[in-house]
Amino acid sequence: MNDVQPETGPREGEGKRALITGLRGFTGYYVARELEAAGYRVFGTAMPGGETGADVLPVDLCDRAAVGAMVEQVQPDVVVHLAGIAFVAHSNVEQIYRVNVVGTRNLLEALAGARHKASCVLLASSANIYGNASVPVITEDVAPAPANDYAVSKLAMEYMARLWMDKLPIVIARPFNYTGQGQSDQFLLPKIVSHFRRRERRIELGNLAISRDFSDVRMVARSYRRLLAAAPAGEAFNICSGRSNSLGEVIDLCAEIAGYRIEVEVNLAFVRANDVLTLSGSNAKLAGVIGPIDPPPLQDTLRWMLEDGSTAG
Repeated sequence: MNDVQPETGPREGEGKRALITGLRGFTGYYVARELEAAGYRVFGTAMPGGETGADVLPVDLCDRAAVGAMVEQVQPDVVVHLAGIAFVAHSNVEQIYRVNVVGTRNLLEALAGARHKASCVLLASSANIYGNASVPVITEDVAPAPANDYAVSKLAMEYMARLWMDKLPIVIARPFNYTGQGQSDQFLLPKIVSHFRRRERRIELGNLAISRDFSDVRMVARSYRRLLAAAPAGEAFNICSGRSNSLGEVIDLCAEIAGYRIEVEVNLAFVRANDVLTLSGSNAKLAGVIGPIDPPPLQDTLRWMLEDGSTAG
C-alpha cells in the first residue's frame, strides 16, 4: 500500500515523546506510524491482558491510579487520546459512559498534574454528536443533537474536557466515518469489503438509506499529526472528506472494483430506530489550520481494502 508520509522539511517530532491511548486499536496503528515517521518516539496504552511491548503500557483508563502512574512514566510532549468504546451499537451502555467520560477525565487529571506539560492533547470525539442534523453540510457550529448513547458519551466527554482547558492545551477532533485495512468487520464498510473479497453472492445490510462522509484512515492520522503540530488549543474540528456517499454508491464502487454484482438483502434486525441518516461534513475549519486536506477518493480507499486483504495490525 502507499503509506501516508509527513510533508518534507524538518521532522517535527524529533526528540519528542508522543502518547497514544488505545494504541493497539485500528486508528492507533495508523496514528503511530504517522507520528513515528515524523520523528516522535511513540508510547501507547493497551488494555491489561492485551498485547504490549517496550513502549506499550497495560493500562485501564478507568483505573485512576494506573493512569497517573503511566503519565508520570511517559511524560509525553503530545497526546492522542483514542482509547474508548467506538462501536455505536456496543451492548454495555454503562461501559460506554465509564470509558468514554470517566476514563478521559482520569487521563486529563493525570496530564494536568504531570511534571512535564504536553504541548497538545488531542481528544477523539465523534461527528455522531451532531445526530440527525437538518443542514446538508455540517460545520463545527451546528448544535449537537446526539441520537444514541455513544454520541451522548462523546458529547459529555467534550463538555467535561472544558473543565480542563485552562490547564491543558486540548484540541477536540470530531471524525466522521472513516475506514481502511484492519478495521473490524463489525463496521459497515469492512463488512461490505469482506463479502466482496470472499466473492459472496449475497449480503445482508440494515438501513440502505444512510449516507455517510467516508474518509481514509491514513488521512485521519495525518490530520491528527498536523493538529498536534499546530496545537489550536480550545478548538474543535471536523475530520472528514467533505463528500458523502450513499450505501448504494459504496456497493456500486465495490462491484466495479471486484468485477461482479452482489445481491443485497435488508435485514430489519440490522436497522436501528435511532440511525443517523445523513452525515456530511465541512473540513474548511480544519484546512484553515493545518492546510489542504486532499482526501483520497473513496474508490481508492475501497480498492486498497479489496485488493490487499492483509490486516493492518
